[in-house]
Amino acid sequence: MNPVLGCNFQVSLLDSQTSFMSAGTITLSQALSYPVIGFNECTGLEMALEVFEYNQGGGNDGTLKFPTRAKPSTLVLKRGLTTNESLWKWFYSFIQGAGKRRDGMISVHDAAQGQVMVWGFRRGIPTKYSGPQLNAVQSAVAVESLEISHEGLYTLGGAAGFATALSNAAGALASLANG
Repeated sequence: MNPVLGCNFQVSLLDSQTSFMSAGTITLSQALSYPVIGFNECTGLEMALEVFEYNQGGGNDGTLKFPTRAKPSTLVLKRGLTTNESLWKWFYSFIQGAGKRRDGMISVHDAAQGQVMVWGFRRGIPTKYSGPQLNAVQSAVAVESLEISHEGLYTLGGAAGFATALSNAAGALASLANG
């Protein structure tokens, strides 16, 4: 089996109140209202298990270790700057006190665009927005980034079909909008 290239992935963001991760079900109309977003880079797909160390009395040969809780890392999403302000507006809505948490899906695809793996995260909050670094002497792409703190990362083994359907529906809507 060949390893999957890390360049084929998609990110979907859903309101936490309407997402299938928290409510158990999602309608097609809800899924279509939150299309897949394209990013150039996604980091932070990791969790660490915190450990409590106990020094047992009389046991001088080692320390007992007990698992306590999992701590997810912050997700960092980067993309080329476009006229779409949805990431900025989501971040700024929290500054104004009206922000809504979002659940999300990050799906990795093979070279034939077949879905290989899907990760989900719960109750995400945008904690940092970075606009592009501008330099008049370079012709690099202007990149914006968004950091998302969340309450849990998990894999969606049985939901790969849903994520594919969501991706296909979003593509169909985009072609209708452009056509």
